[in-house]
Amino acid sequence: MTPTALKTYLNNLVSKNLKISTMIWGPPGIGKSSIVAQIARRHQMDFIDVRLSQLAPTDLRGLPVAEEGISKWYPPEFLPRTGKGILFLDELNMAPPAMQGMAQQLILDRKVGSYEVPPDWFVWAAGNRKEDRAAVFDMPSPLANRFLHLQVIPDFDSFKTYALATKIHEQIIAFLSYRTTLLHKLDPQQPAWPSPRSWEMASHLHYAGLEIAPAIGEETTAEFTAYIQLYENLPDLGRILKGLDRSLPFPQEPSVRYATTIGLAVRAEDATQGYNAFTWLSDVATAEWIQLFAVDLFRSLRTKGQMGALAQLVQKDTRLQGFLKDFQGLVAL
Repeated sequence: MTPTALKTYLNNLVSKNLKISTMIWGPPGIGKSSIVAQIARRHQMDFIDVRLSQLAPTDLRGLPVAEEGISKWYPPEFLPRTGKGILFLDELNMAPPAMQGMAQQLILDRKVGSYEVPPDWFVWAAGNRKEDRAAVFDMPSPLANRFLHLQVIPDFDSFKTYALATKIHEQIIAFLSYRTTLLHKLDPQQPAWPSPRSWEMASHLHYAGLEIAPAIGEETTAEFTAYIQLYENLPDLGRILKGLDRSLPFPQEPSVRYATTIGLAVRAEDATQGYNAFTWLSDVATAEWIQLFAVDLFRSLRTKGQMGALAQLVQKDTRLQGFLKDFQGLVAL
């Protein structure tokens, strides 16, 4: 499933209060732990991320302490005792078999040693697959059978939704719209390679004017550098957003068209600027590019609380209303 589908599924588990232990499988860097943290924030729950590969069995079970001639296990402070939340066991299958065995008791019985998971806590886990060339151990069949198993894969549309909401650099979004295969390209021979996680790091570097190769690798950076040189060929997006020049032609080169539509969607500060860009594109571009722009514009303006104002402007324009009816299954005001 895509990251968006994963988020929907996990939201439903929480909304329906289904405390079924859940294992999330997927390649590194696609945001598994980030999605779980987002679910916790959305439902205003606590979130504890435990990296099992960094622990020893006694770290999870606790230390034995003698009391009146009896050995009792004192559980670690990082395990929850009250409230409501998600206990997330990350890197589960990177943990050695002895640690996985300890985790099995926590997952199956919701307790280990003298510790018991509070009733309002969900127990979820995540791990990488063997084909990702991660240093993983085989998961014992009895442990695997205690989980729901959710397989998540990289997906550009899910990433773009996240990128627009979190203000990932416009040029990165445009580049990946044009070269979607570079969203996630695992290269075990190199320390830096592109993934949704490393692209977000690259965005911070790019905003700061720093080299992004340390995040995504030299080869991908070379392609990105060549792509952003195309920005010299963009029409004057500022004039378009201000509604000053509707006669500017739409670029012919597909890579520049991606940069233009993404640039307009991201740079539209309010509903009026979004509407001006919308009307310009409807004059000069074909339906596929208008559709691409509209989806991104609506995502961007929704985060700015401008969708109501845009709806009012569009409702006064019969031509745009006709266009939206053709794509009402894809975009919604």
